[in-house]
Amino acid sequence: MMVQQDWKKFKSGSDVRGVALEGYENQPVTLDAAAVQRIAGVFVQWLADGYGKAPGSLKIAIGRDCRLSSPELAVAAIRAMRCEDAQVYDCGLCTTPAMFNTTLPQELNCDAAIMITASHLPWNRNGMKFFTREGGLSGGEIDQILEMCADFTPGKHHGELQQVEFLARYSAKLTEQLRRSLGEKKPLTGLHIVVDAGNGLGGFFARNILVPLGADISGSQFLEGDGHFPNHIPNPEDETAMQAICRAVVENHADLGIIFDTDCDRAAVVDHQGGEMNRNRLIALVAAMLLKEEPGATIVTDSVTSTGLAEFIRDHGGVHRRFKRGYNNVIAEAQRLNAPVGIETSGHCALRENYYLDDGAYLVVRILEQVALLHRKGETISALTAGLKQPMEAAEIRLNILPEDFRAYGAGVLAALEEQARQTPGWEVAADSAEGVRVSCCGAGGWFLLRQSLHDPVLPLNIESDMPGGVKMIARALYEVLRPNEGLDISPMISYVG
Repeated sequence: MMVQQDWKKFKSGSDVRGVALEGYENQPVTLDAAAVQRIAGVFVQWLADGYGKAPGSLKIAIGRDCRLSSPELAVAAIRAMRCEDAQVYDCGLCTTPAMFNTTLPQELNCDAAIMITASHLPWNRNGMKFFTREGGLSGGEIDQILEMCADFTPGKHHGELQQVEFLARYSAKLTEQLRRSLGEKKPLTGLHIVVDAGNGLGGFFARNILVPLGADISGSQFLEGDGHFPNHIPNPEDETAMQAICRAVVENHADLGIIFDTDCDRAAVVDHQGGEMNRNRLIALVAAMLLKEEPGATIVTDSVTSTGLAEFIRDHGGVHRRFKRGYNNVIAEAQRLNAPVGIETSGHCALRENYYLDDGAYLVVRILEQVALLHRKGETISALTAGLKQPMEAAEIRLNILPEDFRAYGAGVLAALEEQARQTPGWEVAADSAEGVRVSCCGAGGWFLLRQSLHDPVLPLNIESDMPGGVKMIARALYEVLRPNEGLDISPMISYVG
């Protein structure tokens, strides 16, 4: 029976995710319409309890991405919420940030919103993201909802349903923001901007925002939604995806390239020479923009940012705060510090001015403001990151933890490593290491960070160096330290260093 299944298996950080379609061997369907229906029904009850409201007084919006399974799962969620007597606004195809916007008083003023998406994951996966007026739910709140699923009894009401073309409203909001900030009706006239949506939802940005603002979008690609994602994964972190947008910029002699993930909460850009502006370079770009507006501000990032980025932020008069990976962690730390931004190397970027919402489209609008202003002076966006020192070499190696109690074992490995690092000549444990163990390796001109994965029995290892062969030099030295840990599979390190 449904109530006997392990509901916690659907938790993925602060989202719900699972396999929604058959298509891969050894990946049976887990998140089907019945599961989504129950989770959505519980969400209504959880909201009612939290707000002290009757379910019938709640207004909840729902949107979906273009995945093949999304229409069926959205229908199931709508059915569940109506059975609890909630008033439901069906926004159809929509982006994740737009769904949060439905909760704003000046928009639909909903109590909450659900987005059916699995972001950049393969086509057979799907999931649910949840918002209230305070923002996205935390991992602990997802735990509460999933814990309620086993004992939940669905209602038998028939709440009101209303169709809303909300993506058009969200697009108009961003368009008007650029017009106000630049003082023109078509402030992007004369700019050639190429968009790669990866067959996700990002095509709306080209059609609904860039064209009305006067930009030439010829050469844009994969703008139409296709749940098979036939050309490449919609993911600014994916190497194939980034190569595709870089190539499009160069071949079309464009001024800028823009790439989104599936549900548009992440984005990256490409300069006029086809140079990637993602990861550390995207953070540097955002920092340069914000520190001009707010000198001395704190830039909150995840823990794997480079030494060169820290120097760049310092040289621009800012304070760099590294924090735990996971976009909710970074955003929460930015909120705690009242920092203007919390941004991950993955591309999640939450600006204080935008409710600390990780919104790829809003970020691109802010970047376009700079692009247009620089274009008027005959300059390009790459000028803003000219002082960023990039590492000569970089690598990420994932080490599997074998014992069942992987968190305790991983914590023991990290504690022993930190003790050993403090005794190793030429190694210096970073004072600002917010997670895991980050060590500067003076003789190899670089650093490493070993930390626990957020969800998996894995210790990810990141290494960077500013000298040829430095990364392998660090990896070999670290291999000798980690080798006695029998519960840690270090074979990937052996393969890497040869």
